Amino acid sequence: MDTANRNRVLIVEDEDNIRRFISINLSQTGFEVNEAATGTEALQSFSDSRPDIIVLDIMLPDVDGFEICRKLRKADASVIIVFLTAAGQDLDKIKGLEIGADDYIVKPFNPLELVARINAILRRTAVSLKPQKLTLESGPFRMELNSNKMYKHDALIELTPKEFQMIRAFLEHPDTALSRNELLNLVWGEDFIGDPKTVDVHVRKLREKLEDDDSKPQWIETVWGLGYRWRKDD
Repeated sequence: MDTANRNRVLIVEDEDNIRRFISINLSQTGFEVNEAATGTEALQSFSDSRPDIIVLDIMLPDVDGFEICRKLRKADASVIIVFLTAAGQDLDKIKGLEIGADDYIVKPFNPLELVARINAILRRTAVSLKPQKLTLESGPFRMELNSNKMYKHDALIELTPKEFQMIRAFLEHPDTALSRNELLNLVWGEDFIGDPKTVDVHVRKLREKLEDDDSKPQWIETVWGLGYRWRKDD
């Protein structure tokens, strides 16, 4: 594969055997891989190489993965971030999604699952970059699909890739009650095997970014017992 066309992955993991294990498997499946053992190294490597995907462990020796994720999101809202979490740490999963992770995978894991998760995100991202319609509009909001940007009253709203895809799903189905499973299929894909609560986490973050008062949402409405609905502007 031509190096210029390979997706760049940064693996941030302090345990050498796990980091090398992930690196070997990703390299063998066509990714260009860089490694970092600490949060400080991760930030420097990100600045130097600008990877497309970051596989990020939460427990690092100097700065935890949550803080690294926050800094990466400020630097680049479009980079794909996949957290590595310990088994049973549900709060870590939710917190990671809330601060901008696109997905998570639980240790111990099959490296083929990690590759499949990353490829699934890349496929959905590639589809979103080839829109047939250039803009979607609703009330004060304007979504530009060719540049992956969202505006409210012409002010840019910083969205993660998953947040952008979820809002796109809402705007393409206005005034339609979408179940959590339907949103999972539209945004994460039918092959997603994670926790359905990720939908609720992303909706909460989107309300914080889009609503004038996220405690009284006007645009993303809760449909009790089902899911959510984007209120079509009058």
